[in-house]
Amino acid sequence: MLEVNDIHTYYGAIHALKGVSLRIEAKEIVCLIGANGAGKTTTLMSLSGVIRPRSGSIVFEGRDITKLATDKIVKLGLTQTPEGRMIFPRLTVQENLAMGAFNRVKDESLKRDEDWVYELFPILKERRRQAGGTLSGGEQQMLAIGRSIMARPKILLLDEPSLGLAPIVVENIFEVIKKINAEGATILLVEQNAQMALMTAHRGYVLATGKIILEGASKDLIANPQVRAAYLGID
Repeated sequence: MLEVNDIHTYYGAIHALKGVSLRIEAKEIVCLIGANGAGKTTTLMSLSGVIRPRSGSIVFEGRDITKLATDKIVKLGLTQTPEGRMIFPRLTVQENLAMGAFNRVKDESLKRDEDWVYELFPILKERRRQAGGTLSGGEQQMLAIGRSIMARPKILLLDEPSLGLAPIVVENIFEVIKKINAEGATILLVEQNAQMALMTAHRGYVLATGKIILEGASKDLIANPQVRAAYLGID
């Protein structure tokens, strides 16, 4: 579904991604783990068109999207939930969800998807007329994911969905990720909590200093001594 071939991405003179290649099949959950500064967020931003790689290619469902503008990439079905939530704080929950669907034709499917977001996150239904900025961190993360769902993505890029959240909220978020995937969405998950990410994903990639250094089935990465020592805190 998504094929990334040897992309090199820069911030000015800083060489952030140094030949990243990865593949994602339809209906997979794939995680990307690594230390802070490894290039995980830069990878997602390169895929969604926020930053354009200087070389290499990104092919989504057989179409080269490397040089496409972000809005066109979203229309094709690739949507990113950014690190730090980035909801619209002065808009209500319902208005934030509507912003996620701005590219879509207004029809009955919009209401069905909104209802599904409220089914996934019942607290958002209770707070639907409340300003997004008044929500807790966990509720804002739920809203950010819900806003992405409203774009009806074929592939959802999730950037650090557990960042700064209480453990009970993190468990809820990861259960929802599995439900979204079960409904047919493909997911690329960037996550600092490597253990939760690998337990949720089918496959994973390990990124270090802008390069993929390991890849494989999640169970194999969990068993890998290098991953256990560096990312899972297990000797």
